[in-house]
Amino acid sequence: MNEPNSVADTAANPASQDKLVPRNLPDLRQKKVPSQQRAVETFERILAACGDLLGEVGIERLSTNLVCQRAGISPPALYQYFPNKYAILCELAERLMRSQNGLLKPWATAETWRLPEPELAASIADLFIRTLQLTEQMPAGIWITRALRAVPTLQEVRHSSHELVTDLLVQPFMQAYPQADQTEVRLTLRLGIDALYAAQELLFDNPKLEPRAVARTMAAMVTGQLVKLRQSE
Repeated sequence: MNEPNSVADTAANPASQDKLVPRNLPDLRQKKVPSQQRAVETFERILAACGDLLGEVGIERLSTNLVCQRAGISPPALYQYFPNKYAILCELAERLMRSQNGLLKPWATAETWRLPEPELAASIADLFIRTLQLTEQMPAGIWITRALRAVPTLQEVRHSSHELVTDLLVQPFMQAYPQADQTEVRLTLRLGIDALYAAQELLFDNPKLEPRAVARTMAAMVTGQLVKLRQSE
């Protein structure tokens, strides 16, 4: 079964677009959530098979037929839960981002933002390393990270996640420094988040780079901008 066209394919054909939503945008929603034990096992086999195949065949060659073969299920069994391969990737991506956010939530406090500059930079570097390690340990974590940037269909998932993280960070920063310009704080944090994720992807693509050196450099850059906002209070 052929996968739906990508967002890029739709954009190349204006006649096929609605004013607000491209008609050929693949559906990322699950068809149903498994509740019985056997259904849960099938659901998890689908995700595990997709994760394994990503590293073997890459994003472009991945297909629901390959996932079915690897999971040992029929296509109708897969299509009970997922309409296409992008919906499977979306579920894997959301699991990864929830795990990453699980590290961030206890860190994102007013007390953290009040740390002196060297300690704040060290704390950001430590969070970067822990997020990197979690991503490497998650099933298909590296490939899912790449897919979130490379696959047009999934880019909105990435943008939404980064916006959520930005919101999570802005609130305690403004609690610590209520007189800071919130618009500038939000912009700085949003750019910092994208820069840190880009640095993580760079480490996946270039294993010769030393992760802690990258973490220290990125943390110093982000902290320097945040300290300026703290001083403008």
